[in-house]
Amino acid sequence: MYTPPSFAELDRDAIHAMIDEFKLAQFITATEAGPLCTPLPMFLDLSEGESGVLYGHLARPNPQWQTPCLGDALAVFSGPDAYITPSWYASKAEHGKVVPTWNYSSVQVSGPAEFFDEPDRLHAIVTRLTELHEGRRERPWRVDDAPAKFVQAQLRGIVGVKMTIRTLKGKRKLSQNRSEADRAGVVRGLAESSDAIDRIVAGQMNASG
Repeated sequence: MYTPPSFAELDRDAIHAMIDEFKLAQFITATEAGPLCTPLPMFLDLSEGESGVLYGHLARPNPQWQTPCLGDALAVFSGPDAYITPSWYASKAEHGKVVPTWNYSSVQVSGPAEFFDEPDRLHAIVTRLTELHEGRRERPWRVDDAPAKFVQAQLRGIVGVKMTIRTLKGKRKLSQNRSEADRAGVVRGLAESSDAIDRIVAGQMNASG
C-alpha cells in the first residue's frame, strides 16, 4: 500500500483498533490462475504469534482455500470513505490550483494463511466471531441457541482461516496534507452532507486534529 508519511498510521494499537472497527476484510491470495478474493469477516487475536493472527472462515465450496497460494495472503480492511470536491478548499478562491481527491482509512495485513476444518477449532472461531458481533445487542444471539446437530452440520460447510501477521500497515488519508483553512472547508462540507458516511468521515477528520 502506497502511504506517504503524512497519511501513515504508525501506532500499532491504533491499527489494531481500526481492524476491530472495520471488521470486514477483503481476503486475497495469489495463485497460478490469478488472484482470488473473498469478502470475509475476520477478527484479531493478539495472544498468538509474535504480531498476532487473524481468524475467519470460508464456505467449503469456495475454491480459494483449495487453490495453492503463492507467497503470503493479504487482508485489506477499509473504513468509511468520502469524495472530496475542490470546491470546499479555501485555496480554490485564492489560486484555483486544486483538484478532487478521496479521503479514506485502510489497513493492510499480510502473512501466511492456514486453512483448517477440525470441528472444535471451527466451533471456537464461529463462537468468537458471533460473540464479537452480537456483543453490542441487548439480547445477543449465541451459537448454542441453535440445535447442536444443526450447528455441527453448518460447521461441515465451512473451512477455517488462520492468517499469521507478518506485516501490518495502516493509512488514514484525511486531508493532512492540506492547509488548516482547506481542512476546515472539507470538514464543513462533509458535515453538511446528506450522506451519513460523509458525516462520519468529517468526524474522523475532527478527531485526527
